Amino acid sequence: MPTTEQYRNPEELARLAAEVFDRRVRPSLRPEDDGKFVAVDIGTGDFEIDEDDYTAVSRLRTRKPTAEIWLMRAGQMAAYRMGRGQ
Repeated sequence: MPTTEQYRNPEELARLAAEVFDRRVRPSLRPEDDGKFVAVDIGTGDFEIDEDDYTAVSRLRTRKPTAEIWLMRAGQMAAYRMGRGQ
């Protein structure tokens, strides 16, 4: 059965997620949210914030089972860091 879903490459997903983050998430962030994970549905703009990545994604997936989720971290350049660092 052919699929009607459009494929989005990682760069496009990142761009869309950044737009949603700036438009919907950033205005609602509080100082205590710094460093927390933000799961964003790039299709609807819905999001969940939690200290635990799995919890944020699970809560969003419960509300939006077909969500196209991008995981970010409030106040950070990336959700995760690899290798040695501060």
